[in-house]
Amino acid sequence: MALIGNKLYRDIRAIKDDAADLDKQLSRLEDDIRKLKIDFDIYFNGTTKRPPLEARARLDSNIKRIADNRNLSYAQRYQFNMLVARFTSYRELWRRTLKAKGLDLM
Repeated sequence: MALIGNKLYRDIRAIKDDAADLDKQLSRLEDDIRKLKIDFDIYFNGTTKRPPLEARARLDSNIKRIADNRNLSYAQRYQFNMLVARFTSYRELWRRTLKAKGLDLM
């Protein structure tokens, strides 16, 4: 019985560790979206010459990787969908602004 209880404890522990990992990934995703918004604001104000398209591509791949994860709880899925909606609205804003400037890079 001790082995079964020990295995159950390890399984519960692994689930909690996975949830903590996902929470860290979601908070990192939120920080990356905020940093990318700042980078695009800097670009649109004329301080840098090139738009941060590489950072946007990395963020896109991060979002796709997290979306493929089936272990998200309802709260984590809600937070993830909120972040994706925010990123999508920013992405559309950046696309329209680039198009207005005459650059159709996206």
